[in-house]
Amino acid sequence: MSRALPSLRPDTLADRWAKLEPHVEVMGPDDDLPRPAVLLFHGCGGVREHMRRYARTAAAAGFRAFVVDSYAPRGWTRAFGLAFVCSGLAFRGAERSGDVLAAAWGVAQRADVQGDRLCLAGWSHGGWAIMDLMTMPLARPGEAGLADATPKPLEGVRSLFLVYPYGGIGALSRIRPWVRNPRALAVICARDHVTSQADAEKLFGAARRAGGALEIWHVAGTHAFDEPGTGGVMRYDQALADEAHERFRKLLVDSLGAGQSVAAAKRTA
Repeated sequence: MSRALPSLRPDTLADRWAKLEPHVEVMGPDDDLPRPAVLLFHGCGGVREHMRRYARTAAAAGFRAFVVDSYAPRGWTRAFGLAFVCSGLAFRGAERSGDVLAAAWGVAQRADVQGDRLCLAGWSHGGWAIMDLMTMPLARPGEAGLADATPKPLEGVRSLFLVYPYGGIGALSRIRPWVRNPRALAVICARDHVTSQADAEKLFGAARRAGGALEIWHVAGTHAFDEPGTGGVMRYDQALADEAHERFRKLLVDSLGAGQSVAAAKRTA
């Protein structure tokens, strides 16, 4: 179970980032130059190795990549996530959207990041949190669970990479319009046992009506098709995973500007 203590008041952006930052994995070129960046948000199973592979893809193309762990700061294990978050009993997308906003705020302040050239990438539950955030005006305290919620941290977000995001009951994009319209690449899986194609179309319909450039890639695979070691109703497909990485890289280049391909070095934030 969670070891996190209940809060008597919502976090500020700075509070939330201070909790997240020690658990963020950073990859990128081994220099101090300001570079465009992508923030990666995991699914309900927690940070998995395939996300680090995506981060390395971004780093090799000259971008900085930040793998944001929403569980470690709360004292949650993968087992907790599978039992309570994957089941929808705890930590729904709207609640986690505060992590996305705070991470965008914190990363943009780094001297080695171009804060006006950001991409938000989310897998399953992570995509849900990003999409819920896109529906929030962020015009009043308390939105996204933050005392000083503001849309300013999202002004530098130029693109979204949304991979089999959850779209069932509780997903705000089913019932609320998007209020911002960054470019988006969305992935729908034909054999997704978590989110049906009908649910996915509802989510992306909200995105399309916002007026942003939306590309949908229909994949003949399962949920988590890009994660090695999956089993049961989920099946890893190396060819599709390789294509997903190439589409991810191309989205970064096209939306954030070409990065200079260099050897990437991993370091802790």
